[in-house]
Amino acid sequence: MKKKKLRKKRLYLILFIVILCLGGGYYFYNHIYMRNTIEKYTVEGLPIEHQFLTVNPYSRSGKQLKRVKGIVIHYVANPGSTAQNNRDYFESLKNKHTSYASSHFVIGLEGEIIQCIPLNEISYASNQRNKDTISIECCHPDKSGKFNGETYQSLQELVSSLMKTYHLNKNDIIRHYDVTGKNCPKYFVDHEDDWELFKNSLQ
Repeated sequence: MKKKKLRKKRLYLILFIVILCLGGGYYFYNHIYMRNTIEKYTVEGLPIEHQFLTVNPYSRSGKQLKRVKGIVIHYVANPGSTAQNNRDYFESLKNKHTSYASSHFVIGLEGEIIQCIPLNEISYASNQRNKDTISIECCHPDKSGKFNGETYQSLQELVSSLMKTYHLNKNDIIRHYDVTGKNCPKYFVDHEDDWELFKNSLQ
């Protein structure tokens, strides 16, 4: 009788270990390797609208973004334009066929945010880093490219949240300039100290 009870305990222990290993393997695959399944992104307190582009070859390919290894910051290079203006420009490319361009998010002059691409799909923003990064375009009031307070604050909060979601650190936050040498985002390229201050402000 005692032997049967001992066998049952051993069996339960083995089953527990197997379940623990399987669960740990799932966690390791999804969190250590950061399997990316997120489509719509929300952050409490941030005004994010989801206006996904139509799937098309010029601005939303629909190709998977399997793993996120960084976040790339851009500026729209169109002073005074709004988040909606830039989102609608990306959408228009499906008919114009003049360029390949898009980003996951556009942040406007009032701090509003439009998500244009699901986070588990690539955008056309950062050349060879499209395959493993999330892109954020930022509006600016003048030719200096400097973000106003509302845009800057929304950018801080959005990037900080994405860093937590994808287990990134401040060195994973880069400029378009760091990928291709393009003067983008202009103000942060022209003012390296302010770029470092921005990165250091991220929580």
